[in-house]
Amino acid sequence: MTADGQSTAARDVVDVVALGESMVTFLPSRPGRLADVPSFDRAIGGAESNVACVLAAAGHTVRWVSRVGADGFGDHLVETIGGYGVDVSAVRRDPARPTGIYFRTAGDRATDAHEVAYYRAGSAASAMAAGNVDLAAVRAGRVLHLSGITPMLSEDCLGLVRELTAIRANRPLISFDVNHRPALGRSADGPGVLLELARGADLVFVGEDEAAEVWGLVGPDAVRAAFPDPETLVVKQGGRGATVFHRGDVTFVPAPHVDVVAAVGAGDAFAAGFLSATLRGLPVRDRLRHGHLTAAAALTVPGDLAAPPVRDHADRLAALDDQAWGRLRLGPGWTDAADWADEEVRTP
Repeated sequence: MTADGQSTAARDVVDVVALGESMVTFLPSRPGRLADVPSFDRAIGGAESNVACVLAAAGHTVRWVSRVGADGFGDHLVETIGGYGVDVSAVRRDPARPTGIYFRTAGDRATDAHEVAYYRAGSAASAMAAGNVDLAAVRAGRVLHLSGITPMLSEDCLGLVRELTAIRANRPLISFDVNHRPALGRSADGPGVLLELARGADLVFVGEDEAAEVWGLVGPDAVRAAFPDPETLVVKQGGRGATVFHRGDVTFVPAPHVDVVAAVGAGDAFAAGFLSATLRGLPVRDRLRHGHLTAAAALTVPGDLAAPPVRDHADRLAALDDQAWGRLRLGPGWTDAADWADEEVRTP
């Protein structure tokens, strides 16, 4: 039994366990400043739960582990994430702390006009610790997916992530998405903490831009020099593509041309696509291509979460020769195509 009376009995092993905070998101009914928006639509947001939902939609067995408040927002998160087919049985309720929420504007997050108002300080998830999380459930996965958001929430959360990334026999493959969030502003040691945790993972995702911002590392080679330990390091390079360092090999795959509807959720979708292909034992090039395709599914819909392409469809696209892949252009509705004819591989 754990400190709060939870059972640590053996759990069914799943493909992926994702641990982290999810929040209820309020999306504006129209563009404009938060001060001017009259109403909002409710959704969910959370890097790790986004990955869990996409992987479950892609046919994998997935468990999400977190803490939510004993409130209606917590009910909404558990019901919505569970509705994607994710196992939510290890999500715990905290009667003393609320579920986190946030509001954002409708504009592109990359612009100065974009606003986000977080109400997550003191949230139920920020109280996660090794003593109040079902560690047996967390470790019962082929892959454990974490992000750099969780250790920035509190000292207890940092201790939990350190416990989960510690080298030990029979630990699952540790997937770590750096996911730097400057707004969390935990402390001046944040960059050092992220570096420490990423170095202890087996598979690391990091954006080329965030590596430059957090550690002053310029270019994929510099990132690899700073992260020599992970067996697999994925450096995301925005619309240009991504570079993966896997053991002694280096592979770059350009991103397809995408008619972007909303630039949200792409990073989580990329991680889900790459993890899905990894679980299937696909070659490194195809893992990157599946990451790009799943990201394109998110980029061509308005919200943070999008259904991934049907596996057969994605496999056919991932198998294109380099010339055809370079001509590929994906727009809204592309994942709905039942048959992907040659003429649909369009030049931009």
